[in-house]
Order: sequence, then C-alpha cells, then structure tokens
Amino acid sequence: MAESDKPGFLGRLFGREAETSADMRRHTGASESEGAPDLTTAAAAGELPAVEPSVASASPETRADEKPPVELKGADLQPVEGRDPEGGGPKEPIPRAEPEPAGPAKANWWGRLTEGLRRTSSSLSESVTSLFTKRKLDAATIEDLEDALVQADLGVATAARIAEAVGHGRYDKEISPDEVRRILADEVEKALAQAAQPLAIDRAKKPFVILMTGVNGAGKTTTIGKLAQKFRGQGMKVTLAAGDTFRAAAIEQLKVWGERTGAPVITRPQGSDAAGLAYDALAEAKAHGADVLLIDTAGRLQNKAGLMSELEKIVRVLKKLDESAPHATLLVLDATVGQNAVSQVELFRKSAGVTGLVMTKLDGTARGGILVALAAKFGLPVHFIGVGEGVEDLEPFAARDFARAIAGLDQAA
Repeated sequence: MAESDKPGFLGRLFGREAETSADMRRHTGASESEGAPDLTTAAAAGELPAVEPSVASASPETRADEKPPVELKGADLQPVEGRDPEGGGPKEPIPRAEPEPAGPAKANWWGRLTEGLRRTSSSLSESVTSLFTKRKLDAATIEDLEDALVQADLGVATAARIAEAVGHGRYDKEISPDEVRRILADEVEKALAQAAQPLAIDRAKKPFVILMTGVNGAGKTTTIGKLAQKFRGQGMKVTLAAGDTFRAAAIEQLKVWGERTGAPVITRPQGSDAAGLAYDALAEAKAHGADVLLIDTAGRLQNKAGLMSELEKIVRVLKKLDESAPHATLLVLDATVGQNAVSQVELFRKSAGVTGLVMTKLDGTARGGILVALAAKFGLPVHFIGVGEGVEDLEPFAARDFARAIAGLDQAA
C-alpha cells in the first residue's frame, strides 16, 4: 500500500469515515464547531434570558450583615466517612413519581419487620443455641449470655436484666434455647412497652407543627413524605417546608413528595436562611388553614456546635409566631449506626427538645437492638419504624412485634 494510502490518525482511531469527514471540512473551510451555538455571542446580543440573582430570605432574628457560620457552608451531609458534601455520602432516594411496575406481592408487615431485624435476631439465635444446647445453667453461661446481648446493642442495663431473668430459679438445670428466646422476647417487650406511643396530632393546634431532625442520610425527607401521605389519608390538610436549604436534591425530593401527596411545599432558593423559611412556612400554613406542617431540616453532625445552634435558632423563630411550636420534634435515626444513635439522641434532645423517635432502615443489615437501649436510657416515645422506601414500610411502633422479631420467634403467641 502506498504511503499516501495509509490511514491517518483519525482514520486509525475512528475509521476512514472520520478522516474523510475531516478532509471535507479542511477543503471547504468549515469549522469543526459549525452549527454549535455561540453562547458568548448570544449572551452579548441579548438572545439569552438574564438570570436573576437568588436572594435568600432571612428569619426575623437575622441581621442584614449576619453571615452563616463557616461550618454551615456546604454542611448538608453527615461526613461520617470524610466524603465530600455534594459528591458522596448517603443520599435519600428521590421518590418515584409513577408507581412501580407490578411484581410479586410484597411480604406483609410482619414479614418485612422480621427480615429487617434478621441481622440482630440471627446473631442472638446463634449465641443462644450455642450456649444453651445440652448444657446446665451456671454463672459462666449467664455471663456469656449477657455479653452476647450487649454486643447486640441491647444496652448494659437491659442485658443484665434479661440474663437475671434467664437464670432465676434455673441454676444447675438445663434450659432449652427456645425457652431462652421466649424470656428474651418478654423482657424486651417490657423494656419497650412505655416507648410504643403513637404520634398524637392535636387538631386544636392549627397547624400542628412537626420539626424533623437528624443527621444526613437518616431518612428525614423520605419519612416526611410518608407521614404526609398517612396524614392526608386521614383527611388532614398538610403543608411541607423544605428546610434543608443547603442541599438542592432535598428540596427537589420534597417537591416530588408534595406532588404525590397533594401537599403544598414551601421552598426558598438553595442557601437561604433555614430559620427564615420555617417562619414563612408557619405563616403560610396558618393563612391556608393547614392541619399539619412538616418541616424538614438539614442533616447535621450532632457534635458540631455551629450546626446545632442553627437548629436552636429555627425553634426560637417558630415560637415568634406560635409560642407552643414546634408541637412535636422528631429525631429520625438510621438503624444501621448502632451505638452512635445514643450520642445523637443526647445532643439533639438538648438542642432541639426532641419529643419522639423514628427509626428507619431496618433492612436486614441494621443493628436493631439499639432501639431497646435507647428506650431504656431516655424513655422517649418511639412513634414509627421503617423497613423500606414504600409508604407501607413506615408503621407505628409495636413493642410486642418488635420484641418477638428480634428474639427470632413467630408472631403468634
């Protein structure tokens, strides 16, 4: 083959067609970018619309010269693993606007709950079986059981009480693994009985203001959408406030939930003052006669003083319009975080006056035993638990069902 017939670089990379196309452009004098819009020229000619600058609304407490703390800039994610706030880290999924295609029937609530607690129940069942199969009860066995319960995140106090109940009157006797599981379920149910309280909406307060708090990725925004749908199903008029103003995705996510539930969503441009938005949302909800106002907030680390003070500011601003608001402050906890949940409850309760808990992501990888420890330590109501992304996957908390699932027992008595 003659030297002139050898394909050039474009020919070798893309084939002869690409080289031929390039040759035609060289012969005709056409630019490779011909046909592409010249944005610079268009802008200069006034063919593109002018972009209005976003102006963040401020709360009544915010001075004109006040700037948000440095910690708040981009502080929309919980940097558990040192990830970039916008680039990575846990995200709450945008809900589907259309129903999912029909598939196999989903398991009922009990089935989903037992699957969600599978990690904890399997670990406990293995420990109980190995400890109590053809073995007489002694002090060493009780101590080993207590260790297994602590490792399952049930808490030291609860573990000690369960171990004591198992050993009562049974020393030097054999006890079957099934009997130990029944005792475990009974004691866990006792520990959780006071915590299993429904979220009561006082219809005399219009609107009943619910402030949602928690670290990012716990499922706050998704939980708000599910609650909105439940309240709407009960005939209540619901308004949503996109108070996570640091993250555009959270605002868009709440808008989708608003469309799905028929609830208006109060929003402001990304970067706006969250306290100012909360103030405006309460004013608008009052004006439109809403029964419930659900306010989303930005995810924040519980050990960041600047972020937690911003949450306190939201509470103060709401009280300027309604001294009793917020009427409920819910802390959404990710069930996979284990003992870190204890610190979250301590500090969010101090800053925002948490009145109840919602535990999400009981999905089989969760460390569900931590809920028992939280109930014993703080005595806060647990209103809901979630095992998935669907509305039907968030249900009121029932102590008996949870206790039997974590002990690996059937739902039947």
